[in-house]
Amino acid sequence: MDRIVGSKYKLGRKIGSGSFGEIYLATHVDTYEIVAVKIESSKTNHPQLLYEAKLYNALQGGTGIANIKWCGIDGEDNVLVIDLLGPSLEDLFVYCGRRFSLKTVLLLADQMITRVEFMHSKGYLHRDIKPDNFLMGLGRKANQVYIIDFGLAKRYRDATTNRHIPYRENKNLTGTARYASCNTHLGIEQSRRDDLESIGYVLLYFLRGSLPWQGLKAATKKQKYDKISEKKLATPIEVLCKSHPVEFASYFHYCHSLTFDQRPDYGFLRRLFRDLSDREGYQYDHVFDWTLLKCKQSQKAKAQQQDPGVSSRAVPMNIEKHQVSVSRPTEASGQLEAEQRPAIRMQFRSSAENSRSSNWHTDRLRVGTSTDNVLLQSTSFGHADAPRRNIAVSKTQGLVAVYGFGRESRGKL
Repeated sequence: MDRIVGSKYKLGRKIGSGSFGEIYLATHVDTYEIVAVKIESSKTNHPQLLYEAKLYNALQGGTGIANIKWCGIDGEDNVLVIDLLGPSLEDLFVYCGRRFSLKTVLLLADQMITRVEFMHSKGYLHRDIKPDNFLMGLGRKANQVYIIDFGLAKRYRDATTNRHIPYRENKNLTGTARYASCNTHLGIEQSRRDDLESIGYVLLYFLRGSLPWQGLKAATKKQKYDKISEKKLATPIEVLCKSHPVEFASYFHYCHSLTFDQRPDYGFLRRLFRDLSDREGYQYDHVFDWTLLKCKQSQKAKAQQQDPGVSSRAVPMNIEKHQVSVSRPTEASGQLEAEQRPAIRMQFRSSAENSRSSNWHTDRLRVGTSTDNVLLQSTSFGHADAPRRNIAVSKTQGLVAVYGFGRESRGKL
């Protein structure tokens, strides 16, 4: 007999699992809306769902925040029913050949800064900014960036007095080492400036294809973390941003100029990138690199259908055969939870073959392309080194990447 949670959501197939719970597709019994359901045992040593639900409730109504459909206890399980979202920025980065154009980076920067600003306006820090924790929407909201995974979020202002948390040192790193701020590496309590600095590292990762402190070898996780910290702190901003527009160096210099409890000028940072976009002649039209790549592949597929003799690497779209698998992040992290939290990852077929010209601009796209209609190729999902467990996802709108499980407790390296 099919299980019903929250009196109205019929569980479908499992699309993810981790040490702290499982993730399912589910369908509303009346409206047939497809949602994501996260389930964890109420007897787990480190319950996470109720804390995550608390954060979602505090952020409800914000643009780019998934809606909670239902949260509660069902039998012996904690259950969270939430919007089903699309692929993460990490997934799309891999799909596009592990590099984004300047235009796409600027489009993303605008939304990412706004999402973090909204969290800050509600009194919370995210503290685990990384490409995996920003997802695109589905259908009519395929252009919209969502921020997810609030397992490490923390209040930086007292809810009653509105007083900022005190400055502290000798803190263990919380988050993911690759994108952590310099002050976080130095053991300083995180504040709003650190979320923004982490966004800067994500943007440079997208532009460069990698960061200088990736791929460092070490015998232990602690040693690897120390190497990442040493390399990051020793890399001047001008070197990190070399060959890229000066606005990126200006972004970092601004973040580094902020005092611990200073409110950032989010509008200034957005204008910094918008002015660059205007100078480059870009339009804020939500035509991302993956939109162009999908269009190109669709045109190849049509040409192949018209002339069977035409060779094409395009793979026909088939949303009935999406596959997902769970993988673990490989980046060293000073936060044990971030190391252990699995995530739904996507590895796109022929990602190495689907190369994209870095100078594709909007004026090259002369077809009526709406991202409502742009669905990425049928893919197999999974980290290249992770064992794969294929799970079909049927009758969903496009690619699906559901949130990984984290936990509220903090670990140490």
